[in-house]
Amino acid sequence: MIKIYDTLTRSLREFVPLTEKTVKMYVCGPTVYNYIHIGNARSVVSFDTIRRYFEYRGYTVHYISNFTDVDDKIIKGAREAGMDTKAFSDKFIAAFLADVQQLGVKPATQNPRVIDYMDEIIDFIQVLIDKGFAYEAAGDVYFRVAKSENYAKLANKTLADLEAGASGRVDQEADIKEHPFDFALWKAAKPREVFWDSPWGAGRPGWHIECSVMATEILGDTIDIHGGGADLEFPHHTNEIAQSEAKTGQTFANYWMHNAMLNINDEKMSKSLGNFLTAHEMLEQVDGQVLRFFLATQHYRRPLNYTEKAIHDAETNLKYLKNTYTQPFTDQVEEGRWQQLVADFVQAMDDDFNTANGITVVFDMAKWINSGNYDADIKADFAQILSVFGIVFQEEVLDGEIEALIAERQQARANRDFATADRIRDELAAQGIKLLDTKDGVRWTRD
Repeated sequence: MIKIYDTLTRSLREFVPLTEKTVKMYVCGPTVYNYIHIGNARSVVSFDTIRRYFEYRGYTVHYISNFTDVDDKIIKGAREAGMDTKAFSDKFIAAFLADVQQLGVKPATQNPRVIDYMDEIIDFIQVLIDKGFAYEAAGDVYFRVAKSENYAKLANKTLADLEAGASGRVDQEADIKEHPFDFALWKAAKPREVFWDSPWGAGRPGWHIECSVMATEILGDTIDIHGGGADLEFPHHTNEIAQSEAKTGQTFANYWMHNAMLNINDEKMSKSLGNFLTAHEMLEQVDGQVLRFFLATQHYRRPLNYTEKAIHDAETNLKYLKNTYTQPFTDQVEEGRWQQLVADFVQAMDDDFNTANGITVVFDMAKWINSGNYDADIKADFAQILSVFGIVFQEEVLDGEIEALIAERQQARANRDFATADRIRDELAAQGIKLLDTKDGVRWTRD
């Protein structure tokens, strides 16, 4: 029984899907004006791991993650680069897909782009206007937060709380809005900006409306899970709920999931501190599977701290798991113990996808395998469990020369020619092959 911590209710809830053994899941994707930073990569890996675990447990997952390709930063970046906005966005979409592939992230079921849903966005906004939830002002269209039931419930706040905390701050559109917290559904075009025609004049959509439209168009008015980084809880996800439920009259998402942030050497990552790291830069220095393993080691709702030592530890631990996975089979397996370990893994991961505890069980499995319990069935199970964390090992194949040397060494030991056996061991060690003599025969690892 999988339990999920639901941000909206602030509670751990049993997962009950809308359709049996099916998950409709929408995760906010990147705004494609630059390479994603390492914190973005943490979110991508966290939700990919959650998706993979659902699949391990037998669910079919419809995993939707969008590209925001209409945005102020994209317009500014394209102008500075001397490119049109689509070509500029295409560049960073391609970079994102290449980076997450190196991180072992499965392709989404769909990656919708805002520019492909412009008609649906305009229709969505028109429904909100017709129902009295939105209004046009000087070519912009705004959502009426005062009419929204329990606005900001996701952030565990009321509209009065938000007003009290605003300290008199207003944005530049305040003079044309009915309420300071009304948010833009449509923005009137400015000179030299990309635009689309609409009933309210030339313009483009606001950020929040985009995800509501793509999620409901692809997955339906109500979805199982909506996820993203904790920084999206307010206002982005808050506004998604308000406008979606105003339009449909239905619950937008049954479960809300948010991953915690990533720090760099115990400090918040920021350009001003000079510790801003992009995944693109990191993947030039660190193997993608190592970086993925590091990002998966902490529970998604707990902050994760990036340090060089943490990356080194991830590399060492991953090598240990690889050596375990590539061990030769043994003569006997304590089947009951293996089934208990698998049950322990499921119990850990069923508890809100607790990867920290799940990986602890994985290392218990590795220790047990290395004690002499391994066969083809165990290897297949172990591979499935490792794949939850995006770990996929290629089978090691010793070339003929190395196989012959191992066989020669075994014969030398049988003949009590220990000098020759030691010489061959040293020769193999120089090639990165370490041998371990056990009661079940010679086992080897490759550095």
